[in-house]
Amino acid sequence: MVAVIQDVIFPIMSFTDSDQELWESDPYEYIRLKFDIFEDYATPVPAAQSLLHSMCKKRKGILPKAMATIMQIITSPNADNKQKDGALHMIGTLADVLLKKASYRDQVESMLTTYVFPEFQNPAGHMRARACWVLHYFCDVQIKNPQVLAEIMRLTTNALLTDKELPVKVEAAIGLQMFISSQDEAPQYVEAQIKEITKELLTIIRETENEDLTNVMQKIVCTFTEQLLPVATEICQHLATTFSQVLESEEGSDEKAITAMSLLNTIETLLSVMEEHPDVLLNLHPIVINVVGHIFQHNITDFYEETFSLVYDLTAKAISPEMWQMLELIYQVFKKDGIDYFIDIMPALHNYVTVDTPAFLSNPNRLLAILDMCKTMLTSSPGEDPECHAAKLMEVIILQCKGQIDSVIHMFVELALSRLTREVQSSELRTMCLQVVIAALYYNPQLLLSILDKMSQQNNDSISAHFIKQWLHDTDCFLGIHDRKLCVLGLCTLISLGEAKPQVLSEVAGKIVPALILLFDGLKRAYESRAQEEEEDEEEEDGDDCEEALSSDEDDMDEMAPDYLDKLAEFAKTKGNESGFEVKAEIKDDDADSDGDAEESVGDLNETGLESFTTPIDDEENESAIDEYWTFKEVITALSAQDQAWYALLTSNLTPEQAKALQEVVVTADQRKAAKESKLIEKQGGFAFPQTAVPTSFKFGS
Repeated sequence: MVAVIQDVIFPIMSFTDSDQELWESDPYEYIRLKFDIFEDYATPVPAAQSLLHSMCKKRKGILPKAMATIMQIITSPNADNKQKDGALHMIGTLADVLLKKASYRDQVESMLTTYVFPEFQNPAGHMRARACWVLHYFCDVQIKNPQVLAEIMRLTTNALLTDKELPVKVEAAIGLQMFISSQDEAPQYVEAQIKEITKELLTIIRETENEDLTNVMQKIVCTFTEQLLPVATEICQHLATTFSQVLESEEGSDEKAITAMSLLNTIETLLSVMEEHPDVLLNLHPIVINVVGHIFQHNITDFYEETFSLVYDLTAKAISPEMWQMLELIYQVFKKDGIDYFIDIMPALHNYVTVDTPAFLSNPNRLLAILDMCKTMLTSSPGEDPECHAAKLMEVIILQCKGQIDSVIHMFVELALSRLTREVQSSELRTMCLQVVIAALYYNPQLLLSILDKMSQQNNDSISAHFIKQWLHDTDCFLGIHDRKLCVLGLCTLISLGEAKPQVLSEVAGKIVPALILLFDGLKRAYESRAQEEEEDEEEEDGDDCEEALSSDEDDMDEMAPDYLDKLAEFAKTKGNESGFEVKAEIKDDDADSDGDAEESVGDLNETGLESFTTPIDDEENESAIDEYWTFKEVITALSAQDQAWYALLTSNLTPEQAKALQEVVVTADQRKAAKESKLIEKQGGFAFPQTAVPTSFKFGS
């Protein structure tokens, strides 16, 4: 094995004459080849790295022999720069293995100061680049001497700002990012020079169009937001200009696309971190709007996902006249080739509806455009997930615009019910379409019932009866907090209609309160789950607000054990049976669902995927926020006093367990109201106690 390391791996990992020739003749191409993942298959170097790493990690006794070989080369007075490069290359490749071994971990600081730091003064540019590269691979080392960390930051900063060789600057920039990310004390050593660092970084990003450098910029923008406020506009303009430059270049389309996406992501990060600085955003928005407009006007579909994220950021706090014009452009893009991107568009559309609702409704064409987009999604079979998003958006509009869109409510209702007449594979889409109608009921019950009556006359069938029966049948399929809450509010509205209530309610009266009990049981567990998650999040909070911007959009999730899913399903059925319901929704493993439309998962006990698209009923911090528990208590109490016959019909067939559960809901309602009032008093400054003079003398007895 030692022979393999010496005679095969070491030569491959050493700097070669061809490397030197490319470095000197075309440093831009040198950088491209060294950082291009597509080139990994064209060179044996990654394979040599992988082999060395595997041998030293998995084969007993190989690591000490490999390190002995490496140190022999590094300490040899006869070793040339190419050989030293190979040895340092091997050390960096083994960094994570060395840091896990106490005997090596304790010597890392000494190794860096003795053998790596001096290479920053090496006349050979590739050795200075290798020194930066090695440092970044040891960024996770626990540095005991703060002077060592200070020197690392000084050396890499100096290499970035003053070195004449472009590949050295690139490696130095990446090294800086890694230490800023990994070492809590690192930022303080570069804070004084951060503007110069940022400007230099922008320059080499434009020169190299290197994707990795845009990640460096994202980290710097996140870490030094306050320090970069004066140059934020310059940064944004520089990124936008570089993006245009990348688009105009025709060479290496795959690499250019990745770089362009990274630039858009960096612009988005800049917008996000400047969110609390409206004066800065005022200058950034026109620059970003130009970028977005260019992409949409030229139908550059490769970047639609990132661009719609930018639109979301541009509409997060307020919506400018230019962004209202952008909505028209988004609609045109959607009609032309944007149907596949509806899920990406959805967050921005949610902003358009909720951030400035009066402005949204001031131009009827805005509402009609979004409604037409939803109609397109629900009538063109794009897949049930996009259809769920379209139905959710309709529900949001109805709840957000309560009392203001009477003339178009029938279009929402007809569209949702029409979709239910075709095959629906997932319970999520079925309940989402039902929620549109429930939202319309909550919006204006008389209006909804008149719409359903007109539809019934056209179809010679009672649409109201079908809808209400399906709703009650699917009560166990409503998951998360929002969906269950809307369900409760809808049922409370329904049973409060008095003489105007549909005739079918008399037929299903015995199912309504058990349905509500089932919903409240789910809400209780969902609220508890959310509270536990919030508590865990607080404990894990490390104060770094940037990690979200830099992390992947998808969370890693361990596969759930089948027996756990079975137990959860059994638990749901037991609870349903206690409430008088046969639970029909199933919890399936994704792998077991052959058509790819997975059913709801355990996480849905707390939140569904669409609950991030909030509505007025979700605003729990608002003093006038509606509480589903208290609403139910008021309704059921009023019915018991004012309509005893109807109340008896609703409650006469409850089992002892259901009656007990009903009482628990009422108690919870009182507790929630008291908690809210207490919180309000605390918010206003706490309880006020009368000022009473304290007596100076006391007399006991008569």
